Formats: sequence, C-alpha cells, structure tokens
Amino acid sequence: MKFEKIISYTLHPVLFSTISTLFYFILTPKYLPKNFEYKVLTVVFISTYIIPILFLFILKKRNRIEDFHLKTIKERKLPIFFFAAITSLLAFRLLEIKIMNLLSLSFFGASLALFLVFVLFHFKVKTSLHTLAIGGLTGFVILISYHFKIQILIIISTLFIVFGLIAYSRLKLKAHSNLEIYLGFILGVTTQFIVYYLIPITLKLLQNIPN
Repeated sequence: MKFEKIISYTLHPVLFSTISTLFYFILTPKYLPKNFEYKVLTVVFISTYIIPILFLFILKKRNRIEDFHLKTIKERKLPIFFFAAITSLLAFRLLEIKIMNLLSLSFFGASLALFLVFVLFHFKVKTSLHTLAIGGLTGFVILISYHFKIQILIIISTLFIVFGLIAYSRLKLKAHSNLEIYLGFILGVTTQFIVYYLIPITLKLLQNIPN
C-alpha cells in the first residue's frame, strides 16, 4: 500500500475524537480516577467511531453512498449532519461533568466545525475532513497548553508536521484541492478557539438571567 493511503487510513477523521480525549487525559492534571477515564474513553470511542462506522455501513447497504470515502458533496450531507449531532450530544453529556469542561468544549468545537462544513455544501464547497480533524486536535492541544499553563511546544510542532503529512497524502491521492485542504485545517483550529471563548461567556450570561 502506498504511503499516502497508509496515512489517510491510519489518520482517519473518525479516530480524532478518541485521540483528542487521550491527549486530554495524558496532558492535563490528574483529577479523575483511572477507571473513570477509561469509561469516558470507551464512551467516546463507541460514540464517535463505532456508531459512525455502523451508520456508514447502513448507508452503503442502502446504496445511499458508494463507499466510505464519501467522495461527493451529496454523499457527505447526511453523514456530516449525523456526526455533528452525535458530537453535540456527547459535548452536552461531558459538560455535566464539571471538571471536564475543556474536553466538552472541544467536542462543541468539533460540532461547530462539522456544522460549518455542512453549510459550505450549499456553496458547492467540499472541505477536507482529514485536515479538519487534525486542525481540531491541534487547536485543542494549543488550548490545553494555554489553559493549564503547560509547555508542550514539541507536541504542538509535531501536530503541524502531521498536518503536513495528511495534506500531502490527500493532495497526492487527488482527494482534495489546496483550498479544501487548508480550509479544513483553518476551520478545525478556529472553531476550537471560538467555542473556548464564546460558550463560557454564554453560560455565564444564562446563569444571570432571572427565572
């Protein structure tokens, strides 16, 4: 198998929610028992990997998509809407665990990014989901560094290198244009920052509204 195909398969977008959760538990201060972390990781993996794969399998069986690569905008619409909904539900569930607010914000950011991807479909723009995913992870790790005041420049630099590998692979496979590649990465990064600053302000305003 060619190098670019290995990169595209091993760094598939549906894996990045689980990878983000792993980064969160590895890099942040330890406030939760290990068994609870494993439970959260299992729920995230099932919700953002197993269920989406099963959903795509059903769509393929019903001839709604040609294959799991979702090459056309038409094929992408329903899966993206479904993935955004799952990510939003997971974000709200994690928000109930107060000590994991930063992780829940990451999922809100991913949901917002997917929503914007869906909106762009109406303008005939197909965004790279691979670079969207690595962009989201990169933005999240930068926020972990900022939020907890920890120095992880090597990890952040490595993620930019990984983005370069993914971008090269997707271009080499002729899966996306340069615009679609960079648009995905920019959306992934910026939505993490938008949510990080916007949602806490919104929640505080709602708490101050009298019943």
